Parts: sequence; C-alpha cells; structure tokens
Amino acid sequence: MSGPILKPGTEWDAVYSRCREAAPEAFGPAGALNRWGGAWRTGGTPRPFFSPVDGGELAALPMLDAATAEEAVRAAADEHRAWADTPLSERRARVRAALDAWSAHRETLALALVWEIGKPWRLALQDVDRAIEGVRWYGERIEGMLEGRAPLPGPVSNIASWNYPMSVLAHAMAVQALAGNAAIAKTPTDGGLVCLTLAVALAVREGLPFTLVSGAGRDLSPALVRGREIGCVSFVGGRDAGGQVATAVADLGRRHILEQEGLNCWGVWEFGDWETLSGQIRKTFDYAKQRCTAYPRFVVQRSLFDRFLEAYLPAARAVRFGHPLAVADPGDDLPELDFGPLITAAKAKDLADQVDDAVAGGAVPLYRGGLDEAALLPGQDADAYMAPVALLEPPRSSPLFHAEPFGPVDTVVLVDTEAELLAALNASNGSLVASLSCDDPEAAERIAAQVRAFKVGVNRPRSRGDRDELFGGWGASWRGAFVGGDLLVRAVTRGPEGERLPGNFPDYTLRPDPRG
Repeated sequence: MSGPILKPGTEWDAVYSRCREAAPEAFGPAGALNRWGGAWRTGGTPRPFFSPVDGGELAALPMLDAATAEEAVRAAADEHRAWADTPLSERRARVRAALDAWSAHRETLALALVWEIGKPWRLALQDVDRAIEGVRWYGERIEGMLEGRAPLPGPVSNIASWNYPMSVLAHAMAVQALAGNAAIAKTPTDGGLVCLTLAVALAVREGLPFTLVSGAGRDLSPALVRGREIGCVSFVGGRDAGGQVATAVADLGRRHILEQEGLNCWGVWEFGDWETLSGQIRKTFDYAKQRCTAYPRFVVQRSLFDRFLEAYLPAARAVRFGHPLAVADPGDDLPELDFGPLITAAKAKDLADQVDDAVAGGAVPLYRGGLDEAALLPGQDADAYMAPVALLEPPRSSPLFHAEPFGPVDTVVLVDTEAELLAALNASNGSLVASLSCDDPEAAERIAAQVRAFKVGVNRPRSRGDRDELFGGWGASWRGAFVGGDLLVRAVTRGPEGERLPGNFPDYTLRPDPRG
C-alpha cells in the first residue's frame, strides 16, 4: 500500500489561488499586503512563514517598520472619526454584508486555517462559523447594548495570538465596528496571515473600517499600544508580552482588555463517574490543547489515583492526530482528528525537551504516545507533530509545573487534603477556567468557591463561551475589562461619567453579575 494521500483540491497552491481570486486586491505578486489608510499597500520587509502541517513555505509576512505603523495608526484614527458618526443602521447593514461574504467563502477561510495553523477541518470550520454566528448575535441585539453609550475616542488596537484568527480576532473587530469604532489588527506572526487577510478584505469591501498590519512586536508596539490615537488595546497572548502591554496601558491610563495565560486545572475529589470523566478527558485534547481554556493539569485525590488512571489511559490512547488533509482515497471525507501539528517545529521540540527534562528531574511518565500513531503522508516533514504525553508529579523546577504548556502534555498532581487540592488548583495565581469532578454537591460548591478561576465547572468543562456568556480571568490571567455578552460592547464604548467597568484594573477589581 502506498499510504494516505493529500485530498485533491486541498493543496496549498489551490487554497491560496482561491484566496487571491476571492480578493485579488489584498494579494500582490510577493504575497499578502497590509491594509491601512483605506487601501491595500505593498511594502514591508517580506518574512517567509511555513506551514506546521508539512513544513512547506506558505507566504510571506510584509513586516512594517515603526514609522509606517505610526502612519497606519494615524490613518485608522481618521477612519474612526468618520465611522463613529455613521448611523447604527448603516453600521449594522455593512457588518451583515461582511458576514454574508465570510459565509460565502467559509470553506476557503477554513482551509487557509488548516494550512496556516494546523487546525483539523472540523475545528477550522468551527472557528469560522463561531465568528459569523457570534457577530450575527450581536447585530440582532446591538441597539439595546449601545443605549446610553458612545464610541471610544480612537480606534481599537487588536494584538492577538495565532490560534483563533476568526472566532476571537475577526469576531472582536466586527463587534468593535458595530459599536462605532474603527479596528486595527496586528497579523499574528506565527500563523493566520492569509485567512485574516481574506477576512479583512471581504469586510472592507463592505465598508468596514479595518486596518491590518504585519510586523514584529518591538516595532509595532509603540504605535499599537502607546500611540496617542488609540482608544483601547485588546491583547490575547502570554504573560510575558501581556505584562509589557499592561505596564504601558497603565502608565497611559488607557482602556484595555488583556487576556493572558493561566494554568487551567481539573480537580478530582470524592468522585466515581469514571466513564463520563474518560470522555471529558478525550475532549481536552482538541487542537492539541493549543487554546487558552485547555486543561493541561489534573489534580487528583491520591486514594482515587488508580481509578483515575483507568479512566485517563483509554482516553489518551483514543486520541487521533496527524495531517489534517490526509485521506486514504480521493473521495473520502477529510479525517476526524482531535489535533494536527503544533504551531511550529520549534514549539514541538521545546515542549519535548521540557518533557525529557521533567522526567530527568523526577516526573513519572504515565503515558507517551508515538508519531507512529499519527496519520501522516508518506515522507512528509513531521517536525511540528507531537503525540500525547502525561507525567505524574513534575518537579517544581520544571516549566510544566507552573506554566501552561500549549501542547498535548498533561501533568498530574496528587493531593490528600482539600487544602492541598485548592493550593494545587490555584498554582498559577489565577486562571481563565477550572473544573472539578466531585460527587458531593456541598463539597463541590465549597471547593469551587475558593478556586481562582473566572469560570469553574462542576462535573463538566468550562470554555470561553459565545454570545451572552461572560469571559475573563482572575489574578495574573487577565488585566482590564471583562468581555462576552454586553460586557464586550461596554468594554469598547464610553458610558456614563465615572463608570467602573467589570474587570481587573490597577486600582480595582469588579466582578460581573454571575451568569451561565
């Protein structure tokens, strides 16, 4: 047998041609263009980027310098002033037209995501659909959300990670436009350039005030974070970069939304429904745990560890990963995978090294998959792929003990008392989500109330959520305004004088009304 083949019609050249045909104005002879000042522009230093799927070169990021970024921000401020005066009825009509265009090119956008960030087909489609349907939801309710509110004094600057170009970044930009703001996006440097370029091109055709710029953070941050024209900074990423942004916006007293990483933990205490937990564990491996609400840490009551292991191992062994576009026969549907590659080969190597170092430092390997289990094309580059791994009791010196791995690596910590359970669940000074598997409702309620996570699920996972579900984080996992539902609109608009938005701010923390 010759092995799997790349499904015909999904080759990168074919996908890229579809993107260029859909929006020829956004792609030049050298690749994708930047968009600012109402036009798509050549220029910038080309920086090639490569697909995690097979290591092949995809396109080139047109990296701008600091001076050009400042010019782009000034132009965005001009667009913002005009857009803020546009009647809501027209803003909503233009946003709806953009969503219709995204829907018409749904599969092209999703295929670009598969190649650029390695998402399996199901999850890539889901990312596009969540953006479209989420913004439609806001469009139907925006009048009530804007009552007594006005656009910000300047455009919203969006700096987001590569893992959700549509459902987080493009979604946020469209809602910001609904609320009366121009939106600037920095293209994530690790992936999403072509997908995001196409999405922005389709939106600006309908008149949305979007600016798209590529460049290194050190070059663009002075304009995108500190630029005096900026009305709000929206950041999604790690704590190191987020801390630098937090310092800058605090100095300026600027509106901000900073979503940062945290170690999301799943506790197991006085529990016995192992079949349900096994299915939930399998789902935690979606997209190789490369998302802000992934669960890479299980905190388990020591007396239940044997039963936990019986539930965990079958779930880990059932995980399917590999090339997202590999099929046995040309007529086959694209494969149903839990995940494809990690975002880069460098990330896969770094995480594998962390695993090896943790084991050398005393961690006990509970499970190690192999690349021979992956569905790959014959002879393809597989440097960005990593099989699931689970380690018991990583040493405190290991990054795997205290930080989110952003890859298919689980760590298990054993505890004997509720106090130890809580200490382990709160290991990272705040997180976005947490879950607790516990059969005793009173104990579950007591423990959940002391977990420093924005959302805590009891006998179920929690996620970012869509539409009216609020989202934020406690401790170092979040700075600035919380989002979700009407809070997202409030975060990017001005309300009554002296308004205190729900969120984590330098001088106060305000919890939103509990929902969901």
